[in-house]
Amino acid sequence: MRILIAPDKFKGSLTAAEAASAIAEGVLRVYPNAVATQFPIADGGEGTLEAAVSAGYEERLNAVVGPVLTPIGAVWALRTEAGGAVTAVIETAQASGLAHVEPTPENALRAHSYGCGQLIAAALDAGATEIVLGLGGSAMTDGGSGALRALGLKPLDTAGNIVPLGGGSLVDVAAVDATELDARLGRVRFRIAVDVRNPLYGPEGAAHVFAPQKGADDDAVEQLDAGLRNWASILRETTGRDINIPGAGAAGGFPAAFLAFSDAALEGGFALVAGLTGLAEQLAAADLVITGEGSMDSQSLTGKAPIALAAAAHERGIPVIVVAGRILVTVEELAEHGVVAAAQLLDVAPSPEDAVAQAAKYLTWATSQVLEGA
Repeated sequence: MRILIAPDKFKGSLTAAEAASAIAEGVLRVYPNAVATQFPIADGGEGTLEAAVSAGYEERLNAVVGPVLTPIGAVWALRTEAGGAVTAVIETAQASGLAHVEPTPENALRAHSYGCGQLIAAALDAGATEIVLGLGGSAMTDGGSGALRALGLKPLDTAGNIVPLGGGSLVDVAAVDATELDARLGRVRFRIAVDVRNPLYGPEGAAHVFAPQKGADDDAVEQLDAGLRNWASILRETTGRDINIPGAGAAGGFPAAFLAFSDAALEGGFALVAGLTGLAEQLAAADLVITGEGSMDSQSLTGKAPIALAAAAHERGIPVIVVAGRILVTVEELAEHGVVAAAQLLDVAPSPEDAVAQAAKYLTWATSQVLEGA
């Protein structure tokens, strides 16, 4: 039996690769002669880089400026394709992630994407012809302005001075000087993984919906939203492009800067990562798929990686088993996506706390149990 083991991360407990390893152990206890292929998946957010590296991309490490100016190390990945194209994969969370900063109102205003721009510059230096940007877990609400600063753009105030980094300063931008913007931006294709439909600004925009998670209080939210409105106006005056479109509000409005100054396209995260990593080829060789994530809930049913994978397998007539930390949807809802059996760690762990603390052990147990009963 050829079993494709393709989980997403169990947030707070296991990376997707760690989850795949635990599931594989459970599979081989029941089917010791099975061909168990471990293939971590992601939906374009955190975990995208891990999925790319697992699929053969070369991991790189660069020192960059973190979201509030503290130097950090950030990982990205690169692969040269057979035809000579060079693809880089970058996650905003690596250089500008919320994990690198305390979520306070002050930091919500100060946080920036400068380090992401440094990673993009490193990718360009490495000869990248295509750059995939995975969004998620970001600390900033700066409309991608910091990233463009790292690539040569100068946002100026009314006196002609460069404004400070951070979304809180966008209200002071009166013009941008693009004379030193890296010309290579016009020769590379940006593919931005976006699964939200939020615009750049307004009641459903980046500041109002996502900034409170980054520490912003009511005053900071209003300042950030006003800054993004102003930033959009300046970009429109400079480039003639309206960048307040669905999806532009992801990762603190990060896509906006690249929609304005480059050949950038917003794409569904799961489909983008699946294409990068060769998921279709893996499915073609599978008799059974096992997938999962930390919490299988109503959001999962809207197209997150495990359910999107299940649907793709179902189209090919391949049965799917789900093993998750917890399952908050019905058996009938899962069956609609081709799931034939499911188990949760809460069924085998003595407590939710233990399920989180020893997730790998219980994931192995739950996998064995669901296979024995399937």
